[in-house]
Amino acid sequence: MDFAFRIFADPLIGFAPLALILMQYFGRIQLPRGIPAGLAAVITGTLLAWGIGRMDADALHAAMQIHLYLPTPYLFELANAFVAPELIGFMAIILPMGLFNLIGSLQNLESAEAAGDTYPVKSSLAANGIGSIVAACFGSCFPTTIYIGHPAWKDMGAGAGYSVANGVVITLLCCLGLVSFAVALIPIEAGAAILLWIGIIIVAQAFKDTPHRHAPAVAIGLIPAIAAWGLLMLEIGLRANGSSIGIVGIEALSAQFPIAGMLALERGFIFTSMILAAITACLLDSQFRTAAAWACAAALLSFIGIIHGYTVSEAAVINAYGPTTTWPFVIGYLVMALFFWLLDRRAKDA
Repeated sequence: MDFAFRIFADPLIGFAPLALILMQYFGRIQLPRGIPAGLAAVITGTLLAWGIGRMDADALHAAMQIHLYLPTPYLFELANAFVAPELIGFMAIILPMGLFNLIGSLQNLESAEAAGDTYPVKSSLAANGIGSIVAACFGSCFPTTIYIGHPAWKDMGAGAGYSVANGVVITLLCCLGLVSFAVALIPIEAGAAILLWIGIIIVAQAFKDTPHRHAPAVAIGLIPAIAAWGLLMLEIGLRANGSSIGIVGIEALSAQFPIAGMLALERGFIFTSMILAAITACLLDSQFRTAAAWACAAALLSFIGIIHGYTVSEAAVINAYGPTTTWPFVIGYLVMALFFWLLDRRAKDA
């Protein structure tokens, strides 16, 4: 949505690249001389931005300085982190983030398989883990994950060479200190259409490559993600006004809309999306006992606090683990499981 907003915020720059992307990847119209629409979109958007004076020539000139920045190992600091007393506190962030990346990688492998390409799970996840470990040895706090949007990249004609070229380009930009130069040269609006198109393809695949009767499951699975996006927009708006959810107060916001529901859906929304979609699909297939099992799994994750658990401080919304704040969800999911189990018994008796 951020990229969609950027396109419509500046249509003089954003619409031409969008048209090129839609022409080739939806209309299947090839550009002259086989030029990829993505490249044409970036070049066109960049020329338009510079032509109508949207870019800053001084910032570009200041960024045109090449310096060599070689990766610096931080093995000693990394080893000390494992014995630091702060590690226990950070595990509340590390473990959920690790789970999110694992689930995201598995989802992307499923997406690739649905698009006709099957990759071995063990070696794919091993590459993720090794990449994260190597990066951590050089000071990175970002875990790697399998890149999203396989069907879209495949439609664009990207193969293994795309990933290699991507890694080479990013490495050169970082090691030569040219990231700021790239940012100053190319406006975000020039490439926003590509990323918007990838998002569209991902959603389209979810509906297209699942059985037609499971379309409601896809739709209900989108709700937690929409809640997460809405909460992000709310926090950005409040922060721009020098405020926060904690400062305004849950009670004050609840008078306008059910903010508590948005917060609950946003916490662990990847898991909640999967569970709600799975329950819906099972009900559509009359697999009531399996739906009950999924509801029990949701109760367990709620009990732990991986989903729905939060507290609000003055500065931010914080994960809360344990049933102290999530017990209503635990009971609610168990009641759902009971209903589904009774429905299964009734179906068998009939």
